[in-house]
Amino acid sequence: MEIKDKTRLFEMSAVCITGIGKFIFMDFLNQRFIYILFACVFWIGYIVYRTKQKKEILAYWGLSMKNFKSTFLELLPIAIMGAIACILIGNYRETNILDWSFIPVLLLYPIWGIIQQFIIVGLIARNLKDLKAKKIPEIAIILITAIVFAIVHYPHPILIVGTFFLAIVYSFLYLRDRNLLVLGIYHGWLGGLFFYTILARNPWKEVFLKLNN
Repeated sequence: MEIKDKTRLFEMSAVCITGIGKFIFMDFLNQRFIYILFACVFWIGYIVYRTKQKKEILAYWGLSMKNFKSTFLELLPIAIMGAIACILIGNYRETNILDWSFIPVLLLYPIWGIIQQFIIVGLIARNLKDLKAKKIPEIAIILITAIVFAIVHYPHPILIVGTFFLAIVYSFLYLRDRNLLVLGIYHGWLGGLFFYTILARNPWKEVFLKLNN
């Protein structure tokens, strides 16, 4: 697709600003809900804006039903193994705190997962690959994307390691025209499970109970 390098650089800069906002609002100010809400509204708004300019850009980004079923089935065995590993590790470490609140998290977290995949894998990996000014090796693109994805999950070491390797797999698949929606859905499901089983954290309480206090 014909997209100016200036636009690609703007998008990647906006991704960096979003990442900086994460450290300020989520880590320093402890305002997870406000940050996630603002990030979702901004990037969904940007997607709508760009779609009005170029309708075919959704398919270009992988935000369509193209390859949805094949990508879903391709990643299903990996997701199942990942889920089993989370539960087994959580039981072994006695950090498994799964309860009823995992159900709404399972439904809502994929929205945030899709946004994360879009702004990091979609905009960084895709834009670096299609830059006209300089041809960057695919392995370098995958590593850059994985490093960025890992950094934004600071300061949790186990989360940094997990997201780094997850981003390598996702970036590799995405650059081979896999569906970004599926990547985001699996990211949300596995991410939510990871919080409950390995990190012993309840995202539902961290976000929504805080609003009532």
